[in-house]
Amino acid sequence: MGDEGGLRERKKRQMYCRLSDTAIGLFLERGYEQVTVADVAAAVDVSKPTLFRYFPAKEDLVLHRLADHVGEAGRVVAGRPAGQSPLEALRRHFLDGLDLRDPVTGLNDDPDVLAFHRLLYGTPSLVARLHTHVERDEAALAEVLDGEYGGGVRARLAAGQIVAVRRVLAQENWRGVTAGRDADALYPEAVAVAELAHAQLEAGLPHLAHPHYVTE
Repeated sequence: MGDEGGLRERKKRQMYCRLSDTAIGLFLERGYEQVTVADVAAAVDVSKPTLFRYFPAKEDLVLHRLADHVGEAGRVVAGRPAGQSPLEALRRHFLDGLDLRDPVTGLNDDPDVLAFHRLLYGTPSLVARLHTHVERDEAALAEVLDGEYGGGVRARLAAGQIVAVRRVLAQENWRGVTAGRDADALYPEAVAVAELAHAQLEAGLPHLAHPHYVTE
């Protein structure tokens, strides 16, 4: 029974990826507005109702590529090692992402990544849908911070600041590479700006910058 459940789950994940990858390929080839959900379903040889069971909205076909990152800041804080402050964990995580040229940091000049980002940020309905992911990030991080420190609105305000800083850093890096700058050449500057940004967060959120604020 467990093997059957695992197989079903793998097939489900594979279908999510197949639908999303096919849709993104069609959107990049023809344009987002020129491709219908029916076109995507036909390309994967499934019915529209089947597609909608996986993706309730057309925009979700694109945003699925970012699904693994939804709630990431909250997971980083919740899973940090003992003795490490929330902001230090987030700083290290972002710097590690820069080092790996993780597309979510914006510091990636691979042509396929740039094409995806142009699709995402150049389509108003996708940008609007992206805001729901940002809101989920904030809510997940606020829940972790509130669970550890309490504070209610204080935790939500802190989460909003943190998520906004990470978003702006990624956007600045993306602007650099889309302007033609090499990601490797931009890396030192991206690190310096990230360090500055996290220093500002520490100054504004001192209760999240001390190692003794850890889960007991």
